[in-house]
Amino acid sequence: MSTHVPITVFFNFRSPYCYLASKSMFDLLDRFDCHFEWRPLGGWQGRSSPERAKGKLPIARQDVRRWCRRLDIPFNPPPVTTDPTRAGAGSLLAEQQGRLRQYVVEVMHAEWGEGRDIGDLDVLRDAGRRAGLDPDELAAASEDPTLRARLEEYWEQAQTAGVFGVPTFLVGEEIFWGNDRIDFLAEHLTERGAAR
Repeated sequence: MSTHVPITVFFNFRSPYCYLASKSMFDLLDRFDCHFEWRPLGGWQGRSSPERAKGKLPIARQDVRRWCRRLDIPFNPPPVTTDPTRAGAGSLLAEQQGRLRQYVVEVMHAEWGEGRDIGDLDVLRDAGRRAGLDPDELAAASEDPTLRARLEEYWEQAQTAGVFGVPTFLVGEEIFWGNDRIDFLAEHLTERGAAR
């Protein structure tokens, strides 16, 4: 007997590991009776601090490059000044309009596949257009103070839940951190009887 399972997803568009996760996490929705409780973050939320990131960056880039080679996907890092906050707020509009999967894939491809700055409204509008969203509506949503406040609320929720990095997937008390834990998440959903 199948059990519908909510999966809380904490995601920051600036994370290269979220880029990797974007290539497989939506498959869970096809394979299991589950849904995402989408929790986008902005700025540095859920990421290494700027001080730690400076030392971590060269190693992380090597690691992500290896992953991209294995997955046969492009890897062209965006400018280091890229701010993911607009993309995070815009994702709430995409979710509302039933275009979240397309939006995440297109925005992450623009940023990490093409090396573009998704904090730039023209870049974000272009990715949104490819995802089936109205570019003007997306631009407005990306600046909406109410949607941006939700990013802050989600970060508070993440910290309360013990989340310290992205991507993180929560199922009840179980926490799955990282793009390389999606297989464990799938195993957990199978054990829960959520396979379709």
